[in-house]
Amino acid sequence: MYFNSKEITDKGQVDWLTVLMYVVFLILGWLSVYAASYDIENAVSWFDLSDRATMQLVWIGTSLMLAFALLKIDAGFYETYAFVFYLTGIFLLIVTCLVAPEINGSRSWLVVGPVRLQPAEFMKFIIALALAKVFSLYDFHLMQWKNLILTLSIIVFPAFLVVLQSETGTALVYLSFLLVLYREGLPGGILFVFIAAIVYFVFGLKFSDTQLGLFSLGEFITLILIILFTAVLVRNYVKRKEVVFMILGMPASVFLIAFLVSLFGITINWGLIALVALISVIVYLLLLFFSYRKRIYIYIVAFVIGSFAFLESTEYVFNDVLQPHQRIRIEVALGMKQDLQGAGYHVGQSKIAIGSGGFSGKGFLNGTQTKLKYVPEQDTDFIFCTIGEEAGFVGSSIVLILYLCFILRLIYLAERQTTTFGRVYGYGVVSVFLFHLMINIGMVIGLMPVIGIPLPFFSYGGSSLWGFTLLLFIFLRLDKSRRKE
Repeated sequence: MYFNSKEITDKGQVDWLTVLMYVVFLILGWLSVYAASYDIENAVSWFDLSDRATMQLVWIGTSLMLAFALLKIDAGFYETYAFVFYLTGIFLLIVTCLVAPEINGSRSWLVVGPVRLQPAEFMKFIIALALAKVFSLYDFHLMQWKNLILTLSIIVFPAFLVVLQSETGTALVYLSFLLVLYREGLPGGILFVFIAAIVYFVFGLKFSDTQLGLFSLGEFITLILIILFTAVLVRNYVKRKEVVFMILGMPASVFLIAFLVSLFGITINWGLIALVALISVIVYLLLLFFSYRKRIYIYIVAFVIGSFAFLESTEYVFNDVLQPHQRIRIEVALGMKQDLQGAGYHVGQSKIAIGSGGFSGKGFLNGTQTKLKYVPEQDTDFIFCTIGEEAGFVGSSIVLILYLCFILRLIYLAERQTTTFGRVYGYGVVSVFLFHLMINIGMVIGLMPVIGIPLPFFSYGGSSLWGFTLLLFIFLRLDKSRRKE
């Protein structure tokens, strides 16, 4: 592909539509923070920095100045110093682990006088830059083992450091960068494995109280799912219908025989039957491997065995690895417990607030749940409940539609990049924003566990707002300088 001198000039236009959406989000976000923190009985001065609405104006003003500065920096600067940013970010995370005081149960804030900064928020754009830099290296191929290990390490290592700070939610945000790897050539089978692991964890845990002989009901259901997922992998990668039929038919035959035997009054250990069905699938796949010598069969066998091992480790991880408050949040989210006075209080009050807003809402500053401070963290992680109560279904839908347009616009900008660095960074931006939106709104309405991550541009806080601004406007600067075909 060739470019003439006009096509490679660095005088492109900033994507003002995205900038406009950014400004709209800032305005709506500030109104939401003001409404959530408004106290009619104890009104404060506009110049009182102890008031969160006033302080949010400071964060917004500094964010706008930061955005302007980012657009003025040469685009090549971000690529040249991407690894320097990454090493600096890792250093700050390590320092945070060592010296940060405990605030609200986590050690994730560096406190310097009156200023508090959360380095984990800035690692989002730093990881995106590092990934973009690695992918833009000469002759880089993701599926070479050394390259795959390198890219995964860039994501996993800072996530590990953030977990040490008791910020599990932010660490999970980093894992959203796996979507970038998928866009850049990571096989869909690997992403499928991660999705399957989540499904195993949910079903294995949710129905773990009921026993079916050798296994619990959750383990029984998960064993069936492993067989079904195995059939899906065979259908996609082997593409032999008779093999798919056998993988589904053999377990079905085992269950049918067991059912017929049970009709004669013989007690059936259904957990053991499910295990026998799974073993029959493994034996059949091994026979296919020895017959055809195709490694794909070994990979699928590894998936089956790994799935079973993961299932059996679920209870250990849940009981011995996760913290008590994390276990309770997961149990409440999965409907295993109704803890409306404890871990479920946040979500319960949030759903009451959103539901009370009805179709058109109670009006600005008229929300009773938020004004009476029934919803904890209502101006940070649970800011969306303020929108739901005061603006109702209509206002909430408008905000969600704006976010949808924002995400689609970012995808469009990412796809029109003419360099690997710009495209990979762009999809990193998309991944972070999409994950934040899905998890934050999901936890506010009770569909996701409460993991404490902010709603972009709406939640109160300087670190998160600066982090999102850095993430977005570096991308807009890269887009401004892209080559035009």
